Amino acid sequence: MGYNWDFLYILHYIPELLDGGLNTLKLLVSALIIAVPLGLTLGILRQQKVPILGWLAVLYIDFFRSSVALVLIYWCYFALPIVVGVAINTYLAVTLALGLQAAAFMAEIVRGGITSISRGQWEAARALGMRKMTCMRYVILPQAYRRMIPIFFLLVVEVIKNTALAGVVTYKELFYVAFNVSSETYKSLETFTIVGLIYFVVIYGASSLSRLLERKMASR
Repeated sequence: MGYNWDFLYILHYIPELLDGGLNTLKLLVSALIIAVPLGLTLGILRQQKVPILGWLAVLYIDFFRSSVALVLIYWCYFALPIVVGVAINTYLAVTLALGLQAAAFMAEIVRGGITSISRGQWEAARALGMRKMTCMRYVILPQAYRRMIPIFFLLVVEVIKNTALAGVVTYKELFYVAFNVSSETYKSLETFTIVGLIYFVVIYGASSLSRLLERKMASR
């Protein structure tokens, strides 16, 4: 049985799909703003085994790494407002859910990057009279960053994919908009083909940026 493809009809909805794409990128950036500094802090606390705080970091990381993103989104949207007594819109709820979970994975990336640096680097810094945190800031982390870049961009890609779950609380990200367009036009194949291409361009762009940064770091 043949199928008559009609992409021209879907082109009328491109502005709506692009708006959805912008909302997806907005979610991505917001989630990373939470995940990167929080994950960096948690990773250092865990790797350095800071009393009490290190244990709390382990608890946080294990909890969020074992959680399902969809459940976290539902909880942040429906349960968190009850707990804190403040209304939370869909954007903030999804940002918190994705950002807090991504922070747990970011912490493991940071911990792995720090652990990969040889013990000799620590010993050399201490021999120069550096304190532990000074050594971490000026000696260990600059080297660890280079090794963390490829895995960090894998995390970025994973967050991009998880943004497609935001539609369950009616946030108008790309997938949610695409679903509405396909329901309105009855052109699901064309709609999701275009959406797939948009996701591909974004994810491929992130991968290309990762390779570019790797080459730049390697040349230094």
